[in-house]
Amino acid sequence: MNQSHTRNFCIIAHIDHGKSTLADRMLELTGTVERRNMQAQLLDSMDLEREKGITIKLQPVRMHWTPGQGNAVSSKGLGAGGVGGEASKGVERSSNPSEQAGVITDTAYPEEKAHVRQREEETAAEQYTLNLIDTPGHVDFSYEVSRSLAACEGAVLVVDCSQGIQAQTLANVYLAIEAGLEIIPVLNKIDLPAADPERVSAEVSALLGCTPESILRVSGKTGAGVPELLDNIVAQIPPPAGQPEAPLRALIFDSVFDDYRGVILFVRVIDGVLRRHDQLTLMAARATGLAVEVGTFAPKQTPGPSIQTGQIGYVVTNLKSLAEAQVGDTVTLTANPATEALAGYRKIKPFVFAGFFPSSGEQYPDLKDALEKLKLNDAALQYEPETSQVLGFGYRVGFLGLLHLEIIKERLEREYGLDMVVTSPSTDYIVAESDGTESTIRSAAGLPDASRIDHIREPWIKGEVVVPKDYVGGVIQLVNRIRGIQKSLSYLDETLALIDFEAPLANVLTDFYDALKSITSGYGSFNYELGDYRRESLVRLDIIVGGELIDSLSAITHKDEAYRIGKEIVEKLKTIIPKQSFEVSLQAAIGGKIIAREDVKALRKDVTAKLYGGDVTRKNKLLDKQKRGKKRMKRIGKVDIPAEAFMVLVSKDS
Repeated sequence: MNQSHTRNFCIIAHIDHGKSTLADRMLELTGTVERRNMQAQLLDSMDLEREKGITIKLQPVRMHWTPGQGNAVSSKGLGAGGVGGEASKGVERSSNPSEQAGVITDTAYPEEKAHVRQREEETAAEQYTLNLIDTPGHVDFSYEVSRSLAACEGAVLVVDCSQGIQAQTLANVYLAIEAGLEIIPVLNKIDLPAADPERVSAEVSALLGCTPESILRVSGKTGAGVPELLDNIVAQIPPPAGQPEAPLRALIFDSVFDDYRGVILFVRVIDGVLRRHDQLTLMAARATGLAVEVGTFAPKQTPGPSIQTGQIGYVVTNLKSLAEAQVGDTVTLTANPATEALAGYRKIKPFVFAGFFPSSGEQYPDLKDALEKLKLNDAALQYEPETSQVLGFGYRVGFLGLLHLEIIKERLEREYGLDMVVTSPSTDYIVAESDGTESTIRSAAGLPDASRIDHIREPWIKGEVVVPKDYVGGVIQLVNRIRGIQKSLSYLDETLALIDFEAPLANVLTDFYDALKSITSGYGSFNYELGDYRRESLVRLDIIVGGELIDSLSAITHKDEAYRIGKEIVEKLKTIIPKQSFEVSLQAAIGGKIIAREDVKALRKDVTAKLYGGDVTRKNKLLDKQKRGKKRMKRIGKVDIPAEAFMVLVSKDS
């Protein structure tokens, strides 16, 4: 393999800026996928990805491209759905990379055959192998994005021509610069009526320090400008630098579990060669396994004899769990191991937790089996048994963020047919007790007695908000409302502002994102990363419904915010909990002190309706009997709490 003719790159962008659509056009232009087999978001294999229009799981693919090939392709015309158009008589498209200039059938004219064969011979030495990694755009998967960047030498930065730079755009640019990648800026969606390429070009050039003229303009929908982008990828992104004779070092940038083949590693070979039947060692996990099969993505997994230096491919192993194949780990040969692992590895740690309870106790074993199966393909998913006095048996599940939580919840309901109650998400806290011991708790129910607590530390995040300058004041007020600290305010251009701040993670998990979109009329974008743990004055806020403590509704809040949050919760619960035949009290309490209360009025049944006359004492007798019955029901009656009540902390402003 000629390393100088290999280019490894990924596409990075904010959510919904057109990464996957642009990747579709690349696959079509390079002939990797035949046009009749094309579909929207080809690399997004999950139904949820297609429905939500986002990339959840990264996907690599290998393509072949010859510089200048776009001239021949564009001469055939652009179709409404992308690059296409009918070829000349007798000329057909082929998925074979070596025949991308066109495959001539037996019915073609002899002169056409000769022309194409000559062109193939001339361009055989000029053909380049392009390894693309289509990355997720959401902040929850930023670590996977960072490992994907580490597997590449270049990045295509895609910016929506109508929306401009967003928060995740900045985050991905910083990751790419930190990884030392060559960045190719691209303005996408130039065909939209709302596109403003001049303004967005100025924003991007100010961010990267390049000239506006050097920024490519493409349309992932129509294919315009994509051939020029592929030519620039070949020209600007450097080839991989590695030592083929050195001991094997391969970076794991993703891994999946196959029910029939076991753990499959997605790797980039930095040094050495990885061959089939090699005995492998994972340096961080200290696990060993056998390379049962190796190959590349074209775009489906295609077996081969080896993965050479600088190539991206997959390895089917005999490992039994993804816990042994963590993203960022280094693969080496057991017989000839490398002395130093690749830098950047860290264990993925979930920091958002929620209780998952089946609506029926009969589904508890099904929930356990479903979580076990999902964990086989998601090493970041963690869970442990949890018991609630109201909801019964369930699991406390850990996630990378709210989107990760939503994806797992929908998959459990769709793929496994589970009907669940999900409690409000929380984060983890470090509790220091009076005797000097420290413990980590993930829900308010896990707090020890208040007399034993010395202090509690909560996680804080470092956040960035990109917003039009007209909304800066409202965003700063929102940051202050969540106990945040504004660190800096800068302007990307004359219309776009960047606000850096720090805030408690627990307050960001509730209604911050919805409030940001509301305040900024949908124009604000938000990105964050986990910071440190800080000592704060935190208390346990309990919710009492009908005289019964509902442990699944308890929360850990700051002492200064407890009254406001408690009042908002009971007011929201008042609208959610249906009326009973007796009055239901809703109370928020800290310890034994009630700080907020609302009452759900009883349903009134007109027991005097059947009276048609007579003395007033008959009416009073019936009313007194009803009153005594309501008092008795209040003592023995149980309140049915709807499932949506347990997400009240997230939806309290809705």
